[in-house]
Amino acid sequence: MTKIPGRSPIRDVPVNMEKGRPGSLIHSDWQPNLNRGRFFVSAQGEFGDPQVIAVLLRRLDNMLGICVFLCAVFTHVLSQEAEEPISYTCTEGYEYDRVREQCRDIDECTLLEDACKGGMQCINHFGGYLCLPKSAVIYISKEGEQVPMPDPGQAVLPVQPSQPQVPRVSSGTQRVPQPSRTVRCAPGFTADDQNLCRDIDECATGRHTCGAEQICYNTRGSYTCQCPPGYQRNGEHCVDRDECVLTHYCMHRCVNTQGSYYCECNAGHKLASNNHSCVDVNECDVQSPCQHHCYNLIGSFLCQCEQGYELAQDAVSCQDIDECSFSSYMCQYQCINSPGSYSCECPDGYQLQGNRLCQDINECETGTHNCQDDEMCWNYYGGFRCYPRDPCEAPYTKTSENRCICRSQTECQGLPSSIVYKYMSIQSDRTVPADIFQIQATNIYANTHNTFRIKAGNEAGEFFLRRFSNVSAMLVLTKPLSGPREHVVDLEMITHHLTMNYRSSSLLRLTIIAGPYAF
Repeated sequence: MTKIPGRSPIRDVPVNMEKGRPGSLIHSDWQPNLNRGRFFVSAQGEFGDPQVIAVLLRRLDNMLGICVFLCAVFTHVLSQEAEEPISYTCTEGYEYDRVREQCRDIDECTLLEDACKGGMQCINHFGGYLCLPKSAVIYISKEGEQVPMPDPGQAVLPVQPSQPQVPRVSSGTQRVPQPSRTVRCAPGFTADDQNLCRDIDECATGRHTCGAEQICYNTRGSYTCQCPPGYQRNGEHCVDRDECVLTHYCMHRCVNTQGSYYCECNAGHKLASNNHSCVDVNECDVQSPCQHHCYNLIGSFLCQCEQGYELAQDAVSCQDIDECSFSSYMCQYQCINSPGSYSCECPDGYQLQGNRLCQDINECETGTHNCQDDEMCWNYYGGFRCYPRDPCEAPYTKTSENRCICRSQTECQGLPSSIVYKYMSIQSDRTVPADIFQIQATNIYANTHNTFRIKAGNEAGEFFLRRFSNVSAMLVLTKPLSGPREHVVDLEMITHHLTMNYRSSSLLRLTIIAGPYAF
């Protein structure tokens, strides 16, 4: 009885048989795919008659850490005479079944608690076991069949015999019949018509357990259940994933929706082509919303109106500014509003000076009066008056343009020796007190004393005469005079001759004309 060792480390190993019997050559082959990190293993034998196979291939894949154990049945049959007893010896990974009188495989995946480590799956195989990734696909070739180059992740293994029988013979050599080869695929795979293990698409066949809200994705040897984009798993259900809370790329505002989100921009901005960034909208270029002038700002715009207009409440329309309503001092007399502007007007007797002031027109100088030849034109604020060129009344006679004297001592007794006529114009409602007229003695005599008084025209107490010196006094306006009004005031100067005990007087008749306006 001979036991043939069955370990063949990646090389051709001749297996010596009983003397006089043809030998068997075990050929092992390992072709790593370095680009994809996967393996491809094949084991084939060349046999004499009777066939005796002894295969044990072990290889460690350094890249994936995959330990592959392949063992094959070895049955040694001795050629004896018919009357000689027959004995059997099994290779490693098999044990002899004395009841059935044959070698049977040892199920290491059941016996060894930790046969495979690192999350690998244990696949029992005749004479050994495989530690493969859970996504690996196993293809088992038939005897004599050329091994095809598998897809990445497939392994080519010798088939496990289906209960090989060792019949008894009365004489001669007992043969181990050549077992038929079948396919045993890993979980998640099924054999096709060509005896190839193909992945089962659980998603297409409905053999998955994904919920109605989930999407089934097929993988090699299995499947995964995932939630649709924008959702996340919460137990067995899919709930909306709030991208706005977790993470988003919106420049301004994020709006969450069921299964998605979108970005919004602040007023004055619009979404860029990436649907996340916001860019400024030039409202002035697109279609100017402003009635007059438009100025673009970052995120907004500004409207500006022409001079004389102001923005309405809508901030885009322009409405006229009523400058005349701002103040009564816009114009000296009257303010006339116009669209976008205003103008000032003056009353009759005045003309516009500049843009807002009114200046009296001197009709006496311009010749626009209607006085007669024997009349004197006197201009006042806002008009003119015509006075007689000879104002003297008997017993007075005219000595100069505006001076009258009384020459008869008999007729002039008790009367002023002279009367001087003066005219002046003041604005209506002039601010008081105001010095308006100064009286001055024309002749100065020695040893005289002069006094001044308002003889007539001050019945309402509107004037006051303040003496400056012995020869002059000032008429003071104490109450406003509202025009148009003509007011005559008689101012008298009394002269006392101290040495001669003589008294004389002279009169100044002042005509005050208050214009109709305060200018």
